[in-house]
Amino acid sequence: MFHLLDIIGTIAFAMSGALTAMSKKMDAFGVFIIAFVTAVGGGTLRDVMIGRTPVGWMLDLEYVYVICIACVFAVLFRKKFDRLRTSLFLFDTIGLGVFTLIGLEKGINIGLHPIICIALGTMTACFGGVIRDILCAEIPVIFRKEIYATICILGGVVFFILKRFNLDNDLLYLTTSLVIISFRLMAVKFKWYLPTFENK
Repeated sequence: MFHLLDIIGTIAFAMSGALTAMSKKMDAFGVFIIAFVTAVGGGTLRDVMIGRTPVGWMLDLEYVYVICIACVFAVLFRKKFDRLRTSLFLFDTIGLGVFTLIGLEKGINIGLHPIICIALGTMTACFGGVIRDILCAEIPVIFRKEIYATICILGGVVFFILKRFNLDNDLLYLTTSLVIISFRLMAVKFKWYLPTFENK
């Protein structure tokens, strides 16, 4: 289940990056690069911070193949995504839920404190999107009023609460991912925002 979620998250973020690049009218190389850095950016930061080098995607070409396939799929079927913004949002949300979980688990595996694990999970989920938005000349979503990183933190708290009940790992992973995805969808649907500050 853990490996499957990792692949799903990689596909989702690669698709998110490719769709963003196409919305900016980038060429084929630009689309691939944005898809790639979106998919591996958070995981790369995580692995460097915990001293796991070479980073994960350099040791397993499966991730490179998956990103390539996801990128090609996004390009070939771009006309099927009638509402580009909706498709981008859905893929980004799935990646957010899955990669938060992966960061949490990596932190637990090396014995980090739960608070640090939650921070690691949040970075894993958000940093790829930060790189994507910066390269596409956008203010990163994480820095806007839209609830984004906060949901990853909430997911991390839920994860550790459920872990105390000794749930089956597969059920724990699935529930945590669904909580993050569901709250992100509800936040957008019901327009839940963090307050913003302006100089007057």
